[in-house]
Formats: sequence, structure tokens, C-alpha cells
Amino acid sequence: MSIMPSPPVTELTTRARDIFRLVVEEYLSSGQPVGSKTLASCEAVNLSPASIRSVLADLEGLGLLAAPHTSAGRLPTETGLRLFVDGMMQVAEPTREERAVIEQRLSEPGPIEAALEATSSILSDISGAAGMVLVPTREARLAQFSLVSLAQGRALAVLVGEDGHVENRVVDLPGAIPPSTLEQASNYITARLGGRTLPEAARIMRTEIASGRSALDEASRDLVERGLAVWSEDAAQRPVLIVRGQAKLLDEAALSDIERVRQLLDDLENKQSVAELLDSAREAEATRIFIGSENRLFSLSGSSVVASPYRDREGRVVGVLGVIGPTRLNYARVVPMVDFTARSLGKLIG
Repeated sequence: MSIMPSPPVTELTTRARDIFRLVVEEYLSSGQPVGSKTLASCEAVNLSPASIRSVLADLEGLGLLAAPHTSAGRLPTETGLRLFVDGMMQVAEPTREERAVIEQRLSEPGPIEAALEATSSILSDISGAAGMVLVPTREARLAQFSLVSLAQGRALAVLVGEDGHVENRVVDLPGAIPPSTLEQASNYITARLGGRTLPEAARIMRTEIASGRSALDEASRDLVERGLAVWSEDAAQRPVLIVRGQAKLLDEAALSDIERVRQLLDDLENKQSVAELLDSAREAEATRIFIGSENRLFSLSGSSVVASPYRDREGRVVGVLGVIGPTRLNYARVVPMVDFTARSLGKLIG
């Protein structure tokens, strides 16, 4: 299913614009279809119920509203939501207090990973939906490599970055390996790691080993290859997405459409596809909004994504963060919050 083109806002009469805006705002607030009685009770509407029903029918004919079979009320279609977001929405910038809370939660002491998790939780809290952060691919400069013998034919490979970041992997050994061989392989790799990223060091080591220029014996060469292989495999398989707040997707309004929510939760389990969606927002200059079937991944669950790239201090895009939830997200509040959170996180990224 694809969204039909929406008519320009200027083609709507003032009366139709006012009614349409009220329907969308009420729907985004309540999650329920909006009826003519509700609209007639609004002080801003000085029309009879019959006139309101006529305007609603016109808006439905334009594809901006729909009437679900379970209700006499109307709700915005994805086409209508896109028209509202692009041409009518008045964003609610975060208050000074909200900005201070976000900055304080992000600046608490700890590794950058903790700030990324905090970001995802913040996005969930402010949206009432699920928050997502696409973790930047870190090409850390490496300082030290060690292989430490473990029991039963295994070794612990330890990488230390120049920034003090430490990562461990378990390496299967091809049999009984003496400590001297582990030490030789460790020293060889460390000597070629200094100040380089792992891919750079790996290229150098493989070239030396292939050309016979390394001073390693056969057992040590095998250890070097195993150490590199386990890191490469891990980097390819490691989830690059942090998601918090999935439980908030199960609100009362969602329970009436549990199949849609189940589909959304299944989509979120497919982290690679979600990461690809967020990655498509990397080149955006500002926050992007994907509504329902505008994005293939979430077309079945009818969900919306608000995503924004975040940049390091030099202005380079290093990741993407966002919110995913039902199409009735409070876009006017969520969009500027996502944008501000992206800018705040960027200040922490070196």
C-alpha cells in the first residue's frame, strides 16, 4: 500500500482546514475517531452538526480522513497525517526545564555506551513510545592486544583502545598452546596495532603473513588469524541498535489492534532492518518523519518513525536516533524533542 498524494493545504477552504486540524489534533491526543458532536462542542467551530458532517465528507473524499466501520467518527489517513505534519503542524519546542533534564541525563559520568542507552530511554519517556539509537560504528584507535590462556583449549583475547575502552572475546585454540606462543602472538599484534584501527592493523598483519615477512611460527600465525577472525565476525553480528520502551507500545488504544502491535514488535526484533531504516536518515539535514506505509518495513504495522542524525563536534554524522510508535504520535512535541536530543548527544561525541 502506498500513500496517495495529498492536496496542497492552500486548496482547502478555511473551514475545511480548521475542521481537519481539529480532527487530527483530537485524534493524536486520544487515539480515537472524532465525531461531529465532539467537533460541534469546540468553541472554535461555529457550525451546525450538519455542516460539520458535510465538511467531514468532503475531507474523506479527498483521502484525508477515513471512517472506520466501528465508528461514526473520522480519523486521519496516512495521507492526511502527512499533510498535517508538512503543512499545518505547529511544533512545541521543549521548555527550558525539559532541555535541562535531557542534558543532565546525558551528561552523567560513564562510558559513551551509557549515554547512548540513556538517550534511548529519554526518547521513550518523552514520546510515550519506543526510543531507538543507532550506535555509531566506532573505528577506535587501538593500543594493546593480549591473549590469556583459559581452560579447555580456549583463550581470552583482550583489546584495549587508546581511549581506555576494553573489549574481550573468547578464541578457540587448535590444541594445547604453550604460554610462550600466546605471548609471541600478542606482542606481534600489539606492535602493529599502535594508533591504528583494527581493519588497518589486520590488513598489515595479513600482508606480512602472506608474504612470509613475519617472524611468527606456524602456531603463532594461526593464533593471529583466529584473533582477527573472531573480532571481524563479532563486529558483523553485533546489534547496532538500542531500543527502549517497547512496553509503552501496548497501551489501551493499541490493545484494540493487537495484531498491529505484534507485527511492530516483530519488526523491532529484526534489528538489522530497523538499523537500515534509521541509516537512511543519516544524510538528512533535519529530523525525518516516516508515516506508516511510507516505509516498507513498517507498512504492515502502520507505525511511524521520527528520526534524526546526530553529529560529532566536527559535524560528521556518526549515528541516528529516533522514536517509533503508532501513527498517532504527538508529532508537534516529539519532532523538536528528537531534534534537541540529537544535538545534545552530538555534543558528547568526540
